[in-house]
Amino acid sequence: MAQNILSVIPPPTLFLTHMEYKKSNPCIECGACCAFYRVSFYWGESDLCTPSGVPSELLEKLSDFRFFMRGTQGSSPRCIALMGIIGKKVHCSIYERRASVCREFEPSWKEGTPNEECDKARVLWGLTPLTPEIWHSPGNFPRAA
Repeated sequence: MAQNILSVIPPPTLFLTHMEYKKSNPCIECGACCAFYRVSFYWGESDLCTPSGVPSELLEKLSDFRFFMRGTQGSSPRCIALMGIIGKKVHCSIYERRASVCREFEPSWKEGTPNEECDKARVLWGLTPLTPEIWHSPGNFPRAA
């Protein structure tokens, strides 16, 4: 028996409008952390060791055991994988393959606590630190930079 197509379409409340999506994840407009800190990590996270690892063509050697993302070393860092305009609209071009240091960086108040490193990067880029009120739905954290 054919299933009614309307029974498989989620109700409109499950879809976020563009503005709701932006409000639910301020990282989509930010990117400050990717243009403030050196992104360094253990070499085993690269695709030289792990097939789905961080693309080696985007890396530079830091030491015998560590790589860093190109563009993040020096006085004006900006990760080579960061696309877009900081403070307006950004995304990571290797989001699914990003390093653990990127995966583990928590924006301020995402889990109910501040992150001084997030606040510091935002202030440097002329953005206000995040507040607990910015999070539209803490349990529903969409992909971002």
